[in-house]
Amino acid sequence: MKSVNNALANSLGFKVLLLVLAVCLSFIAAISIGSASISASDAYQCLLGECSSRMVETVIWQIRVPRVMLGFIVGAGLACAGAVLQNTTRNPLADPYLFGIVAGAGLGATIANTFFAQQIAFMLPAMAFVGAAMAIMLVLFLARFLFRVELILLAGVAVAFMLGSMSQFLLYVGEPLASNRIMFWLMGSLAGAEMEQVKLLLPLLMVLLGLVLLVHRQMDAMLLDEDSALTLGVNVPRLRMLLLLGCALMTAAIVAYCGGIGFVGLMVPHMVRFLFGVTSFKLLIGCFFLGGIFLMWVDVLARQLLSGQELPIGIITSAIGSIFFVLLMLRSKATR
Repeated sequence: MKSVNNALANSLGFKVLLLVLAVCLSFIAAISIGSASISASDAYQCLLGECSSRMVETVIWQIRVPRVMLGFIVGAGLACAGAVLQNTTRNPLADPYLFGIVAGAGLGATIANTFFAQQIAFMLPAMAFVGAAMAIMLVLFLARFLFRVELILLAGVAVAFMLGSMSQFLLYVGEPLASNRIMFWLMGSLAGAEMEQVKLLLPLLMVLLGLVLLVHRQMDAMLLDEDSALTLGVNVPRLRMLLLLGCALMTAAIVAYCGGIGFVGLMVPHMVRFLFGVTSFKLLIGCFFLGGIFLMWVDVLARQLLSGQELPIGIITSAIGSIFFVLLMLRSKATR
């Protein structure tokens, strides 16, 4: 009987079931917490279509549900992108933002704020996505001449510094109030969440995640070394480039709407490896759920830490991530 219980506890299905339950409970809790006091039972009844008042219905369905759903999608997308990058590059410190995506999006947003201020609601996410895509293309262009994956990551850092310096120059010479708006946006926030963003990002996440899961065995082969993967019939350069492009596309779409939310793609995959293991299929499934749960609760924390105002999410994730980064380096040193 004990062996059966251990096997059940270690099975992927049992762990996924626990994560699904955690997602449901976190969702109800997250839509209950905010400046307007709504009990968990009222929130649950409202989700079932029996809202206690018009005010509760408006707060739940127009403000909190889109925000919490977007938080889950953003967390899941960044965590899965980080897991793919770490497995394909065999670099435990790889993160989606190493490819200059945030810096590129920031440059695009700054240009929109400087030259298209009258159409800022549409132009800011559009130009942010264009800037992120430009950063991706620059890194991939450099990758054609850099055959070592470590150098590709360094190319991303170089692109980030270059595009970041351009943004800083535009912010310096721009209007102070407009520059402050861009600086707040770059810190990352879910305050402007709408269902249209959920409808755009959720299908993108599911399609990219499904495509990556189709090649999870090839990704596992890449965990060994490049020569071993080539021996097993994996076209490593082409697969790695496609996976990098998919991660960059997902991250660019997230940054275009939510700004810079760093370290999620670094932290969550390491947590999931501890709970699920290192194989790509289990890692991606775990990152999808745990990444979403993590960012939902970070958003709740951002709304509650300061009375009467909201902290940018990027500040909290960066604070947690910096501590996690140091602990990860100390653990790596201890295992040598």
